[in-house]
Amino acid sequence: MEINWLSFIIATLTPTIVGFVYYHKAVFGSAWMQSIGMTEEKMQSANMTKVLSIAILVSALIAFFLLNFCNGPCQEAEFDSFKHGATHGAIISVFLILPILVTNGLYEQRSWKGVFIGFGYWIITLALMGGILDAMHHWPN
Repeated sequence: MEINWLSFIIATLTPTIVGFVYYHKAVFGSAWMQSIGMTEEKMQSANMTKVLSIAILVSALIAFFLLNFCNGPCQEAEFDSFKHGATHGAIISVFLILPILVTNGLYEQRSWKGVFIGFGYWIITLALMGGILDAMHHWPN
């Protein structure tokens, strides 16, 4: 399989870009911080180089999985679309990410608000990643 590296790089950066917007204080950042007990001081103490480096590395793993999940043999023609990839990303979010977040939230005694803020981020992010990869990557016929 030949990889469209531009689509892979864009998809890999998508979680970080979406996160900057989604978790901005004007969007869900303040509600998210309150729901998990995060403070400005604790946030500023993070090693952001380390956080972003690891986040981008694991985002590449997600992009690689989605590339193979959304784009395979017999998924060509009308299936080579942003809509098709976004649907795959949303389905993965509902049937994999949501159960993981709920299970972790229950054991960690997190608020439902925090769980669903996290889920909203992942359904948007995986839908965008899947859509980007599917729209920009095509198997040879």
